[in-house]
Amino acid sequence: MTLSWSDLVRTAAEESTAVLEEGADQSWARTAGDLDWSAHETLSHIALGVVGYAGLLIARPTDRYITLFSSIDSHAPAPAALEGIRIAGTLLANTVDTTPSDVRAWHPYGHSDAAGFAAMGALELVVHGRDIARGLGIDWTPSDELCAPVVDRLFPDAPTGHGPVDTLLWCTGRAALPGLPRQSGWRWYGEVR
Repeated sequence: MTLSWSDLVRTAAEESTAVLEEGADQSWARTAGDLDWSAHETLSHIALGVVGYAGLLIARPTDRYITLFSSIDSHAPAPAALEGIRIAGTLLANTVDTTPSDVRAWHPYGHSDAAGFAAMGALELVVHGRDIARGLGIDWTPSDELCAPVVDRLFPDAPTGHGPVDTLLWCTGRAALPGLPRQSGWRWYGEVR
């Protein structure tokens, strides 16, 4: 079954926060995977990106990022912080649902449409959700159902012959693939193709 773009965002938010709730009693000052950010700082980054993508679709700028920034309260306990991620996911999903298909908005990685911003939001949720999970000692790998559309939409030059999860982790510099070393510099392609 293929998820709609808005359902992709909703499902990514639900799955990633459900997994991260398993680590709610741990220290969220721990580093998130291989990032320089703490688990809590990474949650704030996710909120910034996901709400920002909704804002870009609403404001539709052609040459800049929007002026609204969102973050997670740095003093919020993990369950409340995760609620913020579910809210961000819902805001983006609802915006994707109501955005006409011909709408384009600026992003530094290419002017994009609702599907592109949905893929960007899902990427933030699953890749950074996995980063946080790793930092908290939780073994979680996002599903192929969540990763395949993100790879297809944002990484047109992704290597073939590998599973969607492994490919997304390689595309985002999280892992090596057989015959392909881990990337140190990467970015997605947001333009509509």
